[in-house]
Order: sequence, then structure tokens, then C-alpha cells
Amino acid sequence: MTTVRRFAKVLVHSLLGIAVWSSVSATASAAEQVNVRFSWKLKGEYAALYVAKEKAYFAREGLEVRLGEGAGAPAALGGLLQGQEDLVLLPGVFALTAISKGMPIKIVALYHPRTPVALISWPEKPVRVPKDLEGKSIATSIGETGTTYLDSFCKKNRIDCDKVKRVQVNAQTRVTQFIQHQVDVVSVYQTNDLPIIEEKEGTKFVVLEMDKHGLDVPGMALVSSDAIIAKKPEVLRKFLKAVGEGVSEMKKNTPEAAEMMMKNWPGHPSATAVAAQVKATAAAIPMSKGHPVGWTDDKVIVDALAMLKETGEIEAPKPSAAYFTNDLLGGK
Repeated sequence: MTTVRRFAKVLVHSLLGIAVWSSVSATASAAEQVNVRFSWKLKGEYAALYVAKEKAYFAREGLEVRLGEGAGAPAALGGLLQGQEDLVLLPGVFALTAISKGMPIKIVALYHPRTPVALISWPEKPVRVPKDLEGKSIATSIGETGTTYLDSFCKKNRIDCDKVKRVQVNAQTRVTQFIQHQVDVVSVYQTNDLPIIEEKEGTKFVVLEMDKHGLDVPGMALVSSDAIIAKKPEVLRKFLKAVGEGVSEMKKNTPEAAEMMMKNWPGHPSATAVAAQVKATAAAIPMSKGHPVGWTDDKVIVDALAMLKETGEIEAPKPSAAYFTNDLLGGK
């Protein structure tokens, strides 16, 4: 065998070895699948996750993340317990109620300690301060955040709730009733409904931010099951780290975050409305030098549980530690 032929044979074997090694290495380092379900349809409130996706923060952590729309918190939590999802993004208050009733889940990151919900009214019949609610009519519906806790809101703001006319309507017609002037007030999420309604009606409504007047209802939160937390703690840590970076970037550059959100949102509202949703979402997320993004304050949970008990949504709260964990966030 000539020297050239021997060299060629060695080279072929070497290349084959490298190919096999590369294949094994790629398989070993394959991205970890993470399934995330939203509790509702796409909206600007979810922008931070799409920032993390578009800027490859998930990929850098070795994660392949699937983000899916939802059809309500109960369905999303059901998928979580069945093992179809690893995490669910939903209003934290729903998680508190579910845990109180025995559901084996926990809040692993709380981004909105107070839901940015507001009462809106027409300029000609404004509700500028809480006391202005007296003598007004307000649309209410089952499970709707702003009015579900109206009694608690009244108590904190010394409003005589007997002087507020509550009009029970279907959840899908609340805003329509308001637009048609059949009620004076309706509650909306600043991170979703408000920008769309104002743009559609061409009106700047009078906005009373309930979260700034004592309505301490935990909002946007990531929730996982006790089983997943025990099985995949490192995967969840990586995911939460990437989302935290997505939140930081969203707060620094909300227009860019809105663009990334729209890129992943077929049939999205106008760019102006989406940007307003993202801006409101970012503004409601507190940032602290002492804690990582998403850190849950025990007092927030304790206060929320007291409110849920007062309104009759739960009977006897569990110890606050049963509702959340900060262990997956890192930092202090």
C-alpha cells in the first residue's frame, strides 16, 4: 500500500470518527423542550417572552421553548397538571385560589404584584377618584378582576358601595354596554383592553387605576406544578433567567419589544395599540437591585389571601409558603 493510499485510509477513518462524535455530541446537547401555555389569547402583556425568544436567550440556555395561546386559566392549569405544559402564564390571583383548593402548583415568578386594572369612564361623566363611583353604574361579570373585588376596593377607599349600581352582564358584552352608554363605568386591563378600546372609539377615557388605589390583586405570574418543579428545577431556572432578561430588555426598549411581539402575532391590533400594551406591561413590573426579576414578596401573597378570604373566594388560607417559591430565580 502506497504512502498516499495509507494516508487516505487514515483520513477517512478520522473523518468518520469525527462525524460519529459530532452526532453523539449534538444528541447529548439537544435543546430541552419547555412547553408554556398562556391563559388567554396573544396580547402585549406576553412581550417579554417573545423578546427572550427573538434575542435567543432561550436558545443560549439550551432551551427549545413552545409558547401557546390559551382559553382561560382553568384549562391552562388543567394542562399543567396533566403534564402537557411545564409552565402557565396567568393572573396570580387564580393560582392563589387554586392552591387554596388543593391544586399542587406554585407561583415560580410574579411579574405584576398588582394587576394593572383600571376603571374607565366617559369624560362627560367621569370617575376621577374612587369616591366618584357613588351614584354611577358599573358593568360586572363573573370572574372579572376589577369588579370581583369591588367591595374590598370600596372598603379601602371609603366608598359607600350601596350607592354604586352594579349591572350584571355577560363577560363578552361588558365593554359593549359601556360603549353604548348603558353603564357609566367598566373595568379593563391597561395591558390589553384599554389601548384597543381607546383607538377604536377615538376617545381618551377617564382612567382610574385601581392598583394605585389599594386593589392589591396579584397579576401576571408564571406557575408550575409541584411535580415539574421537583423533576426539572434546573430547566425552570434557565427559563426564568431568560425571561428575566427579556423583561429587562422590554423595559429598556418597549418599541423594539412591541415589534418582536407583533412578529409572532398574526392578526395583531395596530402597532400603536400593541406598543401601548407593552408599555403598560413593562411599567407594572417592579425592578429591585436586591432581588431578581419575578421575585415574589411574601407580604403580597399574605395580603392577597386576606382579601380572598374577606370576599369569600377561599375559606382558610394555607401558610404563604405553600403558594410560591423564589428558589428557582437565583439571586438574593
